[in-house]
Amino acid sequence: MQIYVDADACPVKAEVVRVAARHDLPVQMVSNSWMRIDASPLVKLVVVEEGPDAADDWIAERIGPSDIAVTADILLAARCLKAGAQCIGPTGKAFSDANIGMAVAMREMQRHLRETGESRGFNPSFTPRDRSQFLQALENAIQAAKKRG
Repeated sequence: MQIYVDADACPVKAEVVRVAARHDLPVQMVSNSWMRIDASPLVKLVVVEEGPDAADDWIAERIGPSDIAVTADILLAARCLKAGAQCIGPTGKAFSDANIGMAVAMREMQRHLRETGESRGFNPSFTPRDRSQFLQALENAIQAAKKRG
């Protein structure tokens, strides 16, 4: 079991490292550029070449059924679910086969509204409650993966 983090602009990298250390799980922080990450033998920074989906492609090509992805990218979440992995957003929202279709549809609707000028597309701020919900969701995902074996 590994945790894959779509690390560009991810607000919960430190939380992932903390929970992974507690469970002795390897973490792949995947980014388009070098970034400072918490020093840990369990954490590997993977810098992929520039490109809009290079980090997503790297994760999707490697993730498997016992793994967990952390991403706010709905299309990457769909690809990870298709590979059999669990997927969690940084606010603690767990993506599943039951809710990913609606999430993709909402993403497309929001894109359309931004393109037509109906929406400015601002995301809500990241709150301490989001951080707490993420920590609980990641812990739940790890426990579920351990039960599945």
